[in-house]
Amino acid sequence: MNLLFINGSPNKDGNTVRLAKALIDGKDYNTIHLVDCKLYSYGQEYEDDQFGEILSKMKASDTIVIGSPVYWHNLSGAVRNLIDRFYGPVSQGELQGKRLFVLFQGASPEKWMLENGEYTMSRFAKLYGMEYMGMATGVSEAKELSKKV
Repeated sequence: MNLLFINGSPNKDGNTVRLAKALIDGKDYNTIHLVDCKLYSYGQEYEDDQFGEILSKMKASDTIVIGSPVYWHNLSGAVRNLIDRFYGPVSQGELQGKRLFVLFQGASPEKWMLENGEYTMSRFAKLYGMEYMGMATGVSEAKELSKKV
């Protein structure tokens, strides 16, 4: 199994990464820290844009884990930007057969924030053909969800 963790937090050793470690403990995986990537906004076109590289790594993976902190009651801008970039260059169903896990954590998110984040990510998975495996918002949930990885 080829597993890819996409970290949407600017912190490479923070709570989002801690959740990822709880979810994929003992598994071999690759990590993309979006903070290290040149991922421009939808509609911008620059030669050094790395969306194609990120997409290639997603396509080469069997399982994708996307992690985001809760920022302004929603997914981080880095994660939102990544999924926005799919619009246009990626065809519906193009990631068919991939499994998607989501990590979404914050200091004290309200239920509606988590529900909105999960709705967005489950719809993203469905649109591009991935099997949505679920979302963890804390370590205990991540450990429970890890049984599906």
